Amino acid sequence: MTRTEPARNPKPVTLTDVARLAGVSVATASKALNGRDQVAPATRQRVIEAADRLAFSPNPLARGLIAGRTGTVGLLTSDLVGRFVLPILTGAEDAFGAGQVNVFLCDARGDAIREQHHLRALLSRRVDGLIVVGERTDPRPSLGPDIPVPVVYVYAPSDDPADLSLTPDNTGAARLAVEHLVGSGRTRIAHISGDPAYAAAQDRAVGTREALAAAGLELVGDVMFSDWTEHWGRDAAALLLEHHPDVDAILCGSDQIARGVLDTARDLGRRVPEDIAVMGFDNWEVLTTNSRPQLTSIDANLQHLGRTAAQRVFAALDGVDVGHGIQYLPTRLVIRGSTIARR
Repeated sequence: MTRTEPARNPKPVTLTDVARLAGVSVATASKALNGRDQVAPATRQRVIEAADRLAFSPNPLARGLIAGRTGTVGLLTSDLVGRFVLPILTGAEDAFGAGQVNVFLCDARGDAIREQHHLRALLSRRVDGLIVVGERTDPRPSLGPDIPVPVVYVYAPSDDPADLSLTPDNTGAARLAVEHLVGSGRTRIAHISGDPAYAAAQDRAVGTREALAAAGLELVGDVMFSDWTEHWGRDAAALLLEHHPDVDAILCGSDQIARGVLDTARDLGRRVPEDIAVMGFDNWEVLTTNSRPQLTSIDANLQHLGRTAAQRVFAALDGVDVGHGIQYLPTRLVIRGSTIARR
């Protein structure tokens, strides 16, 4: 009678085994399997094929312990109910990758004491990095130089030039808008905007004047500042068209204002875009796509802001110098029927 030997568990496959088979370093194999940008596509494919051949299944806990990381990132916002933070969060999660990193979302509701409470809680959980999102593009107080993890400020820049901040280029966005209107044959362009206390309103006014000057044109009247509302858009358009009936384009500081301008233009018998072109800012699609006609607008590329912030956190964790100060990210023009007539 023969005795059957108990089956032995095979030695688990390690990342070193994958790297050896793929002919790369362990660090490169790790970056390839984690979806980092620093790996050439051909190298990434070779590592993935090696992992498949060896049936490699990384242990997230072990991987985190080796790297000294927890696989978590804190996203600290002051405006969770606003429409700006949600696309930024979506972009950040896309960059982190499904199942790769857990995001702890905390809403300080614009309260400095609540923000410090959330900050302590996130650091006690040993998050690998922080993304701090503001509700407007005005500078906000820095969390300070002693935070032990990488911090990236998004939308609202830090007031400390030693911090890294990512924010939309509102001045460049206004130039882009005016260039579109001038390219559409408009020469009598006015600007209706929101609260002048907002940096976004001032930056867009500067960009508008710069682009008009570059085209050899002058702004019709003065910049009209008030609220970010449809009601202000209606009232401002009525005043503007009463004093400057020959205006042929109105650049608005927000989509809400632009919706109000469209209402007044319709009430006064002005055809859009045949008589007057109307543009908005923010590309808030619930407004822009339901306008009559649909509204041309400047999109702040908020998801791209979120993805870029996440990538900067990744890079900083890998020891890359991600820079400091305010970095202005480009916006994009979304053309619809309020500036270009349908054919």
